[in-house]
Amino acid sequence: MILIFLGPPGAGKGTQAAHIVERYNIPQLSTGDMLRAAVAAQTPVGKKAKEVMDAGNLVSDDIVAAIVEERIEAEDCAGGFLLDGFPRTDVQAEMLDAMLQKKERAVDVVIELKVDETALLDRLKKRIAETRARGDEPRKDDNEETFKYRLQVYKDLTAPLIPFYAAQDKLKEVDGMGSVAAVSAQIDAILDDFGPKN
Repeated sequence: MILIFLGPPGAGKGTQAAHIVERYNIPQLSTGDMLRAAVAAQTPVGKKAKEVMDAGNLVSDDIVAAIVEERIEAEDCAGGFLLDGFPRTDVQAEMLDAMLQKKERAVDVVIELKVDETALLDRLKKRIAETRARGDEPRKDDNEETFKYRLQVYKDLTAPLIPFYAAQDKLKEVDGMGSVAAVSAQIDAILDDFGPKN
């Protein structure tokens, strides 16, 4: 099962990804995690990515695609994987389709977490307050200005993927505003048709 998650920043994709990884025994391929690992290791691609991310922008398609293509060759991806953070644009979606086609594979399902933007902003404010209450500093990109910018980037660049995958009849909508368990149950109802679960 090859699965893609769509949804604006703060929609709960990370939480639901952990559930899917455990239930369906497939790895989560988060481009964010892979890029952060490259940044931490100070690889050439990591240094390039750091400059771009520090400016609040998205890294180039070529960098991201190279990281993804290398990763999906790994043995743990043989039974499928969950893509989180890629593709982000129509161009990347086309790159992914071509990349998978070469390997005689294809995306099975795309889940869009639908959420209320005002509620997302409230969640962010709560998370910042809780982080400070613990005596920790919020992540550098955990602030309202960056969040609003990332939300706009999502709308401009990534939201067009919704009709792209709807046209392939692969898009499934999930109400992301319920409890974690309620959202998980909606996702399970969709994914149980696609692959074995633990």
